[in-house]
Amino acid sequence: MAGHLAVEQLSLTYSAPGQADTHAFGPVSFSVAPGEFVSIVGPSGCGKSSLLECVSGLIQPTNGEVKLDGQIVSDHVPPEVGMVFQQDASFPWLTVSDNIAFGLRYGRDTISAERIRLRVEEALVQVGLTEFAHHYPSQLSGGMRQRVSMARTLVMRPQLLLLDEPFAALDPQTRLLMGEELLQLWRQSGASVLLITHSLEEAVMLSDRVLVMSARPGLLRHELVTGWPRDRHTEITTHPDFSVHINALWAVLRDEAIAAMRMQA
Repeated sequence: MAGHLAVEQLSLTYSAPGQADTHAFGPVSFSVAPGEFVSIVGPSGCGKSSLLECVSGLIQPTNGEVKLDGQIVSDHVPPEVGMVFQQDASFPWLTVSDNIAFGLRYGRDTISAERIRLRVEEALVQVGLTEFAHHYPSQLSGGMRQRVSMARTLVMRPQLLLLDEPFAALDPQTRLLMGEELLQLWRQSGASVLLITHSLEEAVMLSDRVLVMSARPGLLRHELVTGWPRDRHTEITTHPDFSVHINALWAVLRDEAIAAMRMQA
């Protein structure tokens, strides 16, 4: 089964002329098994998003390696990797259908118009936007636009899905519903998932494992295995272990968050 991610002694230091180097994170090592859902939490400025960009191939780490199914990820995003960011990435001049089809039409592989149509229709059903296929992003709510971004990524059928705070701008109720949809899409796709989030509740609800990063330079301080079944839903928030897991994460994260605040003061 494809989608095995291995991060080995990865670190990143930013350098700029006339300025002191900034050690963003690392070294960190972890893995994501095929079909596994892993989240990373940590205080602001600990290097979570930079770590995700290194994993994707968008930026080069200072040291260490990222491997996807044994192949080194270097200076570009592999076609097997899909990414969804916090910012709405829809093209405002394209309809929902055309936004979802964009990567299929202009990607590396040649796909027939009929296959594109069928895959877009399937994605629209998956994210519940069939009746909005011919709408434009400006006619959609924030949650619906994030569904478009998710569908545009999943229609490429990635083996590894990287998510950087994709629901942070949404209200709590919509965020919970989007989490429900994400779990369903994850089960349907079979992809491995690596999620960056500030929300401990979101991390615990969605994940098989949660990794906690320290204040900058970010290091991995703790790993929590949730023990949830794969066929889980938002009702898992009522499980007795849900609050236990959150308290365990906060016990580690609290001191790191305080250290990060003092560093920024």
